[in-house]
Amino acid sequence: MSERLKIAITKGRLLDKSMELFEAAGLDCTPVRNPGRRLVHCVPNYPLDAVLAKAPDVITYVEHGVCDLGIVGKDTILEKGGSFYEVLDLGFGKCRFALAVKEGSDFYGTYKTRRIASKYPEVTRAFFAKKGMDVDIIKIEGSVELAPILGLADAIVDIVETGATLKANGLVPIEDVAPVSARLIVNTASMKLHKELIEDFIRRCEAELEKRREQA
Repeated sequence: MSERLKIAITKGRLLDKSMELFEAAGLDCTPVRNPGRRLVHCVPNYPLDAVLAKAPDVITYVEHGVCDLGIVGKDTILEKGGSFYEVLDLGFGKCRFALAVKEGSDFYGTYKTRRIASKYPEVTRAFFAKKGMDVDIIKIEGSVELAPILGLADAIVDIVETGATLKANGLVPIEDVAPVSARLIVNTASMKLHKELIEDFIRRCEAELEKRREQA
């Protein structure tokens, strides 16, 4: 088959879990598991090429149509947005966005404008907009837990998996903001141009995910 798809995948843990899923669905992912310095890898027994990319770039490549599909965390989708189809929750990479404060502080017990530190200003803005709350959002690139410790912010919005980092720094989550997991996204034009092939790939993934749910 001359027609081939390109799928952009976030490097790191999502890549490992994606390869496990693809292999269980019958794809030979040996070249992707042993990438060396190459960033594009051909799956030998299926018309699919894997493109290794950083999370925000996965969305960029899919949006612009240079990749037909992508696997990226819901956190990146919520923060970056974009025009594409979100077709499948892959069920791995699970964590959550949470609002966290210094232990013992009363976040909602004041009328002052709260300052919120986050690496994810758009997620934070949308969360408080739904509450009708006016907040000042401070973008932090590094360890966001420092902001309340140093008095820069009243709270943080960040990704929480176990809560261990929050606890170690005297912070506690007080409200969930949004669940996060890996998602399969598809370029809108590709869905029409390569409909049969993309639907076949989605069906393979869905069948394996359903098998896992039954075994759980």
